[in-house]
Amino acid sequence: MTNEVLIATGLRKAYGERVAVQDVSLALRPGEVLGLLGPNGAGKSTTVGMICGLTTPDAGSVTLSGGVSLASDEAGYKRRIGLVPQDIALYEELPARMNLELCGALYGMAPDLIRRRTDEVLALVGLADRARDKPSTFSGGMKRRLNIACALLHDPDVILLDEPTAGVDPQSRNAIFDNLEALKAAGKALIYTTHYMEEAERLADHLVIVDHGRVVASGTQAQLFAQLPAAQVLQIEIDGEPDDAALAGLPGVTRTGQWLQATLHDVAADTGPLLAALQARGVKLRGLSSSRATLEDVFLHLTGRALRD
Repeated sequence: MTNEVLIATGLRKAYGERVAVQDVSLALRPGEVLGLLGPNGAGKSTTVGMICGLTTPDAGSVTLSGGVSLASDEAGYKRRIGLVPQDIALYEELPARMNLELCGALYGMAPDLIRRRTDEVLALVGLADRARDKPSTFSGGMKRRLNIACALLHDPDVILLDEPTAGVDPQSRNAIFDNLEALKAAGKALIYTTHYMEEAERLADHLVIVDHGRVVASGTQAQLFAQLPAAQVLQIEIDGEPDDAALAGLPGVTRTGQWLQATLHDVAADTGPLLAALQARGVKLRGLSSSRATLEDVFLHLTGRALRD
């Protein structure tokens, strides 16, 4: 028995000769944040569009728990999905509350439920005191938070967030993080696309990295870090500038002036032997520090450093 709330299998989408998504599969559980990462044009937004029902896949399927799919029950499927699009999707000249009431009416919610849920989601995103104000008077961060409120109004099981922090200040970004962590704690399942690796490191339980429309890696952060040739770095300050011959035969060690940098698979197990080897070669040590690889290191290792349009 599995408890996935959403399973996408073999999704494919082409636009003429260009294949945007090819054989993308993923699964999502309640209370889980799945980070969907990839360079520009990798297929992230197309994948989100197929999952939420805005884009029809050429092949593959998406099924919610209970066997609900777009093919079997389109209206029921979409009621269980909430979408926070990459671009702001609000009526700028309608008050915030009316934006939410309109969303509720489109979902066929009862008036009493719309009023109650409007109060709840405005409070969640910190906009209760601006309910009567128009989004045209809001900052970019406030608009993003109202966008999230619109996606939450009908209390969906799965929430898709396509770069929800683009262009917002650090305070708004942290407020959005707090909202998402509260949703996760409440058992909601989230798919989160972003170009900010530190956001994925903070929020995601599971990561899927796509490139050229295909999944190139999938797993927990620890599983992805294990794919790096070396996941930890040791910085060593030395006395003087030893002859490079003294460093020969020490794999992964480079020198810049009075600093050595060593890439290690396991800093706890490998540091002792390395320091002993340096001392045996007459290298005098002054200090050292260590750091681990970041998710950005993993991302660039898997997708390359070439610029993308």
